[in-house]
Amino acid sequence: MTDGLKLITWGFFKKLVIADRLGEFVNIVYDHPSEYQGLTLILATVFFAFQIYCDFSGYTDIARGSAQIMGFDLMQNFKRPYFSKSIGEFWRRWHISLSSWFRDYLYIPLGGNRVVKWRWYYNLIITFAISGLWHGANWTFLAWGVLHGSYLIFGIVTSNLRDRIAGYFTIDSSSPFIKFSKVIFTFSLVCIAWIFFRANTVGDAFIILQNAWHVNMEEQIPAVLEIAGSRMNLLLSIGLILFLECVHLIERQRGIVAVLSSLPRIPRWSIYCSCIWLIIYLGVFESKQFIYFQF
Repeated sequence: MTDGLKLITWGFFKKLVIADRLGEFVNIVYDHPSEYQGLTLILATVFFAFQIYCDFSGYTDIARGSAQIMGFDLMQNFKRPYFSKSIGEFWRRWHISLSSWFRDYLYIPLGGNRVVKWRWYYNLIITFAISGLWHGANWTFLAWGVLHGSYLIFGIVTSNLRDRIAGYFTIDSSSPFIKFSKVIFTFSLVCIAWIFFRANTVGDAFIILQNAWHVNMEEQIPAVLEIAGSRMNLLLSIGLILFLECVHLIERQRGIVAVLSSLPRIPRWSIYCSCIWLIIYLGVFESKQFIYFQF
């Protein structure tokens, strides 16, 4: 029961303190994308990546914690997805329950990768296109799914070429710099796909992609601060994202509940009280449903 309560508290923190705070910035920009450029669009897209993660994983943690209190163990649905070093790894870490379902009941029955190559690519595209449409009958979701399928196919097609290039330049794929570069590159691809997922229309998505390249820090920083409300609010939002990723680094060996349970009583309860206080003080309590409730 106490482990379930810890999960619920962490879920509320991610939803109310991080996701809904980031969502205020994202909603303003994505509702009028043609009015913004460069840094504003890039920041809104990165914020949405963490908003949807914290919103959905927070919802999952609350559900898992509630089930645990009643004696049921539900599967883990997220495993630090933004630390993935490839799109394939991302889908082994993101929304694991749904991706596993599509793998078992659609991708494998279609033949999976045990078919000729062109059919393998077809199976990937169909699986991801349908996973996009699962979110709603909208061209934006279809584009999001097809884009992820295309990422995977491109990775498969260029695998041998990339291995030859790495061998020619004697690139050590296990080096921290290469691993970090892969994480950043994968996160960038995921964010580009999130643009289509969040945009109101496919046209809006292309406007964002087009205008995001026009970066002028001197002109765009005032616009960012105006949308954020204040410099402090902007720094708080960025700080919360960094805090979340620090927690994920700690979670590489054990889950957050196990980490907390291993601490001595005083620091453990200090963290509990601080987390509850932050939810009350920094939480955004306007009526905002979970993003995935609409699906």
